[in-house]
Amino acid sequence: MQLTGIAKAAAAAPLLESKRTVTYSHLATGKWINRVKDGRHSFEWSINPYRGCEMACQYCYARYTHEFMELREPEDFETRIFAKVWNASEFRRELSRIPKSQAIAIGTATDPYQHAERRYELTRRILESFANENGRKIWITTKSDLPSRDIELMQSVAKGNLLYVNFTITTMDAELARGLEPKAPRPDLRLVAVKSLAEAGIRCGVVASPVLPGINDAETDLAAIAAAAKAAGALWFGGGVLFLKSPTREVFFDYLRRDHPDLARRYEATYKAAARPGREYHLEIEARFESIRQQVGLSRKATPYLPPDWEIGNQMSLAL
Repeated sequence: MQLTGIAKAAAAAPLLESKRTVTYSHLATGKWINRVKDGRHSFEWSINPYRGCEMACQYCYARYTHEFMELREPEDFETRIFAKVWNASEFRRELSRIPKSQAIAIGTATDPYQHAERRYELTRRILESFANENGRKIWITTKSDLPSRDIELMQSVAKGNLLYVNFTITTMDAELARGLEPKAPRPDLRLVAVKSLAEAGIRCGVVASPVLPGINDAETDLAAIAAAAKAAGALWFGGGVLFLKSPTREVFFDYLRRDHPDLARRYEATYKAAARPGREYHLEIEARFESIRQQVGLSRKATPYLPPDWEIGNQMSLAL
C-alpha cells in the first residue's frame, strides 16, 4: 500500500527522541523512618516510600541519591523507580520508638504521590498506620493531585494527629510548568486538590519552590500563585531559592540552554562557585514573600490546632 498525503509525511518524518521507558522495581529497605540531623527543618524525621521520581523535575535536588545504588546516568532518577517493600509491623515498630513531640515529614527526597503511588499505594499504607496513632505531627509534601484520593483517610489521621499538607506550585504558567516539571500534574490540577482537601478540613499550604532567578521570581508571578492558593483554601505560603549541585546542575543547565538560552550564562556564573545565590538575593526573595503574604492574607507557616482525639497530656507538643 502506497502512502499519500499526511500519512506519507508522517512515515518519512525523522524520529526526534525515542520514548524513555520507566521501570519499576521493588526495593528491600532496612529502615522506613530516617532521622533528619541538620536542624534547619520543622521536622526531625523523614519518610520516603520511593526512590527516584518519574515527575522528572529539571531542578530536583535529590537526583544524586540514585548514585548510592550505582545508577549514575542523570535520567536514571526519573526512569528507574524503586518502591520499597511494605512491612506494616516493621513500620509500626520504628514508629513506636519516635517521641510524639518530634515531627515526621513524608516526601522529603521524592514525591510520595508520584505516579508509582497509583500502583503500589505505599503512601496510603503509611497513612493507614498513622490513622491508628494519636498525638503525632505529620507533614506531607507533594506536587501531585493524587492526595484527593486519600481525603477520607487523611480525615481519619487528622482526628488524632496534627496533619499538614504542602503542595508545591512553582508557577501558574502551564507551559512553563511543563518544561520545568515534565510529568507532574498541571498547576491548576494541584489547586483543585488543595481545594478538595481544604474543604474536607485538611490543613494545606502552598510552597513556590524552587524560586528560579529570572524565570519565576517576579513579584507578580509569585503573587499569582499566592492568590490562587488563597482562593483554593490554603492557609500558608512560602518558598525557597533554587539549590544546585551535581548531577542536578548539569540537568538544569541543559534545560536552560534549550528553554531559556538567554539565562544560561547568568546561571553558570551564579552557580559556578556555590550551590545557592548570594545572601542579598535570598533576603530580597524573603522580603518579596513576606510582602505577598501580607497582601493576600496567608501565614508564613502552619499554625497548630487541636485534633478532636488528641492524646490527653500531649498538648505541650502542639507548638511547631
